Amino acid sequence: MNQKINWTTQRRIIYELVRDTKDHPTASDVMERLRAEGHQFAYGTVYNSLRYLVDMGLIRELKLGNAVSRYDARTEDHLHVICDTCGKVAEVQIDLPTRWLKEIADTTSFQIDSPEILLHGVCPECRQAN
Repeated sequence: MNQKINWTTQRRIIYELVRDTKDHPTASDVMERLRAEGHQFAYGTVYNSLRYLVDMGLIRELKLGNAVSRYDARTEDHLHVICDTCGKVAEVQIDLPTRWLKEIADTTSFQIDSPEILLHGVCPECRQAN
């Protein structure tokens, strides 16, 4: 995909915000952080910019179960684990065994293009609090 990016000021600021975070923000989180930095973007601008950045392959939209979408500037394949208590999302840098992908493809006859697996658990902070 060698498309020319149409960088508006808003898109660049939103991209840089998502790129520089480690917590996979929601659109609402992005909006709050922009306001905290003194930016006054309309909700529509934020949502449309996030959609554009996803469509251009610059960020990834994570649909984690029934929760709201979160955004990640790491576009290479990697796994995520979500805390079922507080909703915290962490990245896991472990490759899926190719044997799993082959077995899934063989069983379903699907061509696996983008393996995304969401693991559920309880984060250390929530375990300690209980």
